[in-house]
Amino acid sequence: MKNIKVTIAGAGSGYTPGMVLSLLKNEYFKVSEIRLYDIDKDRNDDMEVIIKFIVEKGGYCTDIIKTENPETAFSGIDFVFSQIRAGGMKMREKDEKIPLKYGLVGQETCGLGGFSYGMRSMKGFSELVDLIQKYAPEAWILNYTNPETIVAETVRRKYPNARIVNACDMTIGIEELACRSFGYDRNNWIVNYYGLNHFGWYKSIYDVSLQRDVMPEIIEKITMNGFDTDGMDKSWALTYENMRKITKNFPTNLPNNYLEYYLYPNLIVEESDISYTRANMIMDSRLKKIKDTVKLIKNNPNLNSIDYQDDLHGQYIIDIADSILNNKNRRFMLIVPNKGAIPNLREDATVEVPCYVNAKGVEPIRLGYDIPDFHKGLMEAQVASEKLLVDAFFENSYQKALEAFTLNQTVPNSDVAKKVLDEMIVENKDYWVELR
Repeated sequence: MKNIKVTIAGAGSGYTPGMVLSLLKNEYFKVSEIRLYDIDKDRNDDMEVIIKFIVEKGGYCTDIIKTENPETAFSGIDFVFSQIRAGGMKMREKDEKIPLKYGLVGQETCGLGGFSYGMRSMKGFSELVDLIQKYAPEAWILNYTNPETIVAETVRRKYPNARIVNACDMTIGIEELACRSFGYDRNNWIVNYYGLNHFGWYKSIYDVSLQRDVMPEIIEKITMNGFDTDGMDKSWALTYENMRKITKNFPTNLPNNYLEYYLYPNLIVEESDISYTRANMIMDSRLKKIKDTVKLIKNNPNLNSIDYQDDLHGQYIIDIADSILNNKNRRFMLIVPNKGAIPNLREDATVEVPCYVNAKGVEPIRLGYDIPDFHKGLMEAQVASEKLLVDAFFENSYQKALEAFTLNQTVPNSDVAKKVLDEMIVENKDYWVELR
């Protein structure tokens, strides 16, 4: 069994312990070395304390290397797990609050906040891929960096030969919640789904144990009873209640929950508190938890455990790595160039569809049917706006950025699009390319 070396880029994230636990517990390949790489030294230092505690207490024989040096981070590695957040939570807070000031959706990956984050991510992720191509051109990049469709489109244009897999686990979260709520087993499911990242619909959910498509009955259960959100924080519980509303109004397909931002932006704005957005919640919970855990470990050398035992977030990306390494040809929901996967959608769209993953990489499944005009119309507008944003990035074009902001489906007119764009340019001066 080959010893695998993995670098986690953006290692200061609160999701890193879950990724590391998934790596340490996996039975598919041996991980001899995990490198923690982040440009934020303080956050990387904190995560090193947590990860070394997990490794020592678990008795794992894996070397942990913490570095802010790209050559040390990437030379000789097999996989990069990327979860970078250009600008950190400080800029996420601005992404959320600037649109809300103008009565628009304020969210990290959707609407104009998502476009602001997208401009930062294109720049930051391009710089990261440059480094990986320099020091480890044969390494596989398994990417969780958001906004995924915009990042994937950037990679498609700039690095057509890079070994990269763009993955999002939101569909996994929806499926697991449906199973928990209504008594199914996701291991028995073959799902058919299409869309863009955070912007799609289920066509069917075939349960092999029941030998039928269970999506219609799941839709009925959602509309009648809603999801089981016990133990879920308030903001996510509200998200799934809004998903219930979408399902009631458009009951032919099960939607991705993120469609709430595009179908009911008025409700989202009404529900939002501009003085305390999701970024503030995370700073007061997940980021505070990191600091508190580091302090706990340093002050108690006899500590036996910490509250970082959840490895669910990391498992999806580990399963993809396993399918590549061991040529398992497993099926995943991934973000890829369309190229006919959705027959009646433009060829150059970047879509999220079922794919097989093997030693050669990603092989998208051609759906073999036309998607409905309602979904197609929504997707085409979103694709066009995202492509204009990527054009703006590569061409340093203010005009293309304004067109992208105007076309975004959370925006009612070009006047407000321009006001938000102009303010975001000022706030992102250290993170965006210059727009002329």
